[in-house]
Amino acid sequence: MAVEMESMAAAIGVSVPVLRFLLCFVATIPVSFLWRFIPSQLGKHLYAATSGVILSYLSFGFSSNIHFLVPMLLGYCSMVFFRAKCGILTFFLSFGYLIGCHVYYMSGDAWKEGGIDATGALMVLTLKVISCAMNYNDGLLKEEYLREPQKKNRLIKLPSLIEYIGYCLCCGSHFAGPVYEMKDYLDWTEGKGIWASPLPSPYGATLRAFIQAAFCMGMYLYLVPHYPLTRFTDPIYQQWGFWKRLSYQFMAGFTARWKYYFIWSISEAAIIISGLGFSGWTNSSPPKPRWDHAKNVDVLGVEFAKSSAELPLVWNIQVSTWLRHYVYDRLVQKGKKPGFFQLLATQTISAGLYPGYIIFFVQSALMIAGSKVIYRWQQAVPPTMSHVKSLLTFTNFAYTVLVLNYSCVGFMVLSLRETLASYGSVYYIGTVVPILLFILGSIIKPPRPSKSKARKDQ
Repeated sequence: MAVEMESMAAAIGVSVPVLRFLLCFVATIPVSFLWRFIPSQLGKHLYAATSGVILSYLSFGFSSNIHFLVPMLLGYCSMVFFRAKCGILTFFLSFGYLIGCHVYYMSGDAWKEGGIDATGALMVLTLKVISCAMNYNDGLLKEEYLREPQKKNRLIKLPSLIEYIGYCLCCGSHFAGPVYEMKDYLDWTEGKGIWASPLPSPYGATLRAFIQAAFCMGMYLYLVPHYPLTRFTDPIYQQWGFWKRLSYQFMAGFTARWKYYFIWSISEAAIIISGLGFSGWTNSSPPKPRWDHAKNVDVLGVEFAKSSAELPLVWNIQVSTWLRHYVYDRLVQKGKKPGFFQLLATQTISAGLYPGYIIFFVQSALMIAGSKVIYRWQQAVPPTMSHVKSLLTFTNFAYTVLVLNYSCVGFMVLSLRETLASYGSVYYIGTVVPILLFILGSIIKPPRPSKSKARKDQ
């Protein structure tokens, strides 16, 4: 068996631990499918919890479930004993434990060397634990003090321990997300809300997600031998001219994204086939089922984003939603926006503490700020100058492609030295251009369109 695993791993160019994880990860699809046939609510919760524990053990070993148990217990004990403060307590305690694991394991180094550990799944689990505690905290508040998402997701009653564990580990959904709400998990299990009536067939949507996953994996396996990350430290890279180095950075970033597309497509297929991915019906005639609860990425939306501001809406969608509901809306006073360092700290902690991650998120802020300047100029162009408007639209698209692929190198190489070396090899173009645009935007200030017109154009 070990020999077969080694030969399979060698055939696709990964290590045995990574292959073991991939096999368990793909197994979440049939495991989630079987959930549909469990007869009782208690049985469904037990199956969700048990399958999650087993898949975690097979993927990462026994210690992974111990690590998962810590934030789960912290969150549940906070809800039981300190309900009035359970949201904020769970937020800091769970993130504190996650930081400790990031520091101890330094997972990025292991991933670069072909290893794998449970910290990626722990990140997803941490977000689920925090959202559950905050929604239980919201159950104490009057509805007039709550925003719409809080009203929808708040928990009046404490979930039982088995409901809670089933939600946290459900059929291995903690491996890569998507993050979903406890209220949705309970309604899905109990056949309430949008899951009350007979559900549409999930098989077509599941097949589409699985085919997308297979295509994305094929693209990644084809491209990665041609654009390895090790090339950034290879002397031959430094001998190339500027345009070749820049094009290599573009292709390295483009290649890396297909790995994430594959992971999220598999998790989407698993959530859809279980039924949890169902999110209602379209307004078309005839109405068609929507499966947005499972969607974590829009591949075409990322690759053809017209501006950098669109990227958070199409990349890691459920985490972006989580950040909006549990950071932006809650940790900031009404009428104010979250500070840059609040956003940077939350995003970095959830991803990891490597300098490359921190620099990437700083770069992301610069990228979006520059893109907004181009968008304001674009909006100020009168309709009679359609060619100029089209040129600015293309400029924003090209700018987004350039800076995104430049910035994501830091997310891939991780270390400060390699990140700065790769950025410096192209003269920091992806940093300089957004800063210049930001400065120009403060000098060339077009009149702002009315809010109704801007909203219509967006």
